[in-house]
Amino acid sequence: MSETEAQKTKMKAETHRSNVPEFSVGDLALSLKHTLEENYGRIRVRGELSRISIAGSGHLYSSLKDDQAVIDAVCWKGVLSKLSVKPEEGLEVICTGRISSYPKSSKYQLIIESMELAGEGALLKMLEERKKKLTAEGLFAPERKKPLPFLPRTIGVVTSPTGAVIRDILHRLADRFPRHVLVWPVLVQGDGAANQVASAIRNFQTIHKHGQPRPDLLIVARGGGSLEDLMPFNEEEVVRAIAESEIPIISAIGHETDTTLADLAADIRAPTPTGAAEIAVPVRANLIAQILEDQQRLVSGMARLLSEHRHKIESLSARLGDPARLLETQAQRIDHLSYKLSGLFSRFLDAKKHALSERTARLRHPRERLAEASQNLSRWSEQLEILRPKLIQEPSQKLNHLGKMLEAYSFENVLQRGFSVVRDEKGTLIPDASNIHPNQVLNIQFRNQGHIQAITTSKKASKPKTKKRKAPPPARNDPQTSLFD
Repeated sequence: MSETEAQKTKMKAETHRSNVPEFSVGDLALSLKHTLEENYGRIRVRGELSRISIAGSGHLYSSLKDDQAVIDAVCWKGVLSKLSVKPEEGLEVICTGRISSYPKSSKYQLIIESMELAGEGALLKMLEERKKKLTAEGLFAPERKKPLPFLPRTIGVVTSPTGAVIRDILHRLADRFPRHVLVWPVLVQGDGAANQVASAIRNFQTIHKHGQPRPDLLIVARGGGSLEDLMPFNEEEVVRAIAESEIPIISAIGHETDTTLADLAADIRAPTPTGAAEIAVPVRANLIAQILEDQQRLVSGMARLLSEHRHKIESLSARLGDPARLLETQAQRIDHLSYKLSGLFSRFLDAKKHALSERTARLRHPRERLAEASQNLSRWSEQLEILRPKLIQEPSQKLNHLGKMLEAYSFENVLQRGFSVVRDEKGTLIPDASNIHPNQVLNIQFRNQGHIQAITTSKKASKPKTKKRKAPPPARNDPQTSLFD
């Protein structure tokens, strides 16, 4: 290539470069943001919610997806609280909003302004999941149901203040049994309806139990509508408010074929608002008729009972006979027994008198007994005077004789006759030579208190000679008795 051609090519490249716009990264991100917002200012996007996250600021971040793509979505805090559908994982929805981008990451996203369910199928799926959750918590358990009062004094109604529902309830209550009715007006459809219904139920609980007019029964009602129209009564806050209510609740939502989660939590479900009024109170005329019928049955029953008892008494009276005759027989029997008792008593007295006379005859006068005792005493005194010398003299003689014998056999008198007493060193008497051992110290006592000590040299003892005993002298005929008598 020649130099001239090279210069021409360079000039063309510089001219082409000068026609291509140049952006910084930030400028390009902002340009793309404006382009997206201008071309997609308001669109509706259908998809399944996923990766739901609520930041500390209250904004919701999530994604919308289908089987082909995923797009990030943002719902600001102020819009989130007004959504008619509560965002839940896996819920198929249609979001209305605009496309924008986040410049710092250059990601486009959907700014959500409203949200609705994508058809009844998605709605029913969400309701089924919610029903399983609340059932697991026991909010629909039969044991939680409260009995309805038979005749409530005050009835609270939570419904729209306008429309056919409140008119039907009031008219039917007036026809059946007029009661005091408190109406708490609420929205029953659209944004904020669920919050108003739940608040009305809770506010009725705050009225003092013994105050007036605190409802004894609540009716939560609305007319028929589509599944979307009835959605406020499927919201958790309404279901929980009904389950937590201390006041029994009748639900009357939609038509008989419509069933909401609020119906499952209520103490009883009415097919229609009119049916709720019929369940709430009985028919006054029917009650009066029933009372009159019961009164008539009671009167008839009492009359029949009295008649039966009257016949029974008459039958028993006939079997008893004439009371006067019964009394005559008993009176005669009493007279007979009285006569017998009188005779028995007389004979008893006669017998006692006879026994007393016999005992009286056997008794002697105390004076006679005293005279006899005095004679006996005189006789015994004379005998004692006769026997007294003999009783004293004989013991005295016997005592003197025993004293002489004791003196003759006394220890000291025996020593005076030449005998001695041998004791060992401890003062123990030694009656026999066999009790003496060699080198033993002996104490020998003689008469006149004489003592000597001796030491034995041998244990050999001489055998004592046996003397023949003299025959005892012939017994004397004196009155002296033996020593051993």
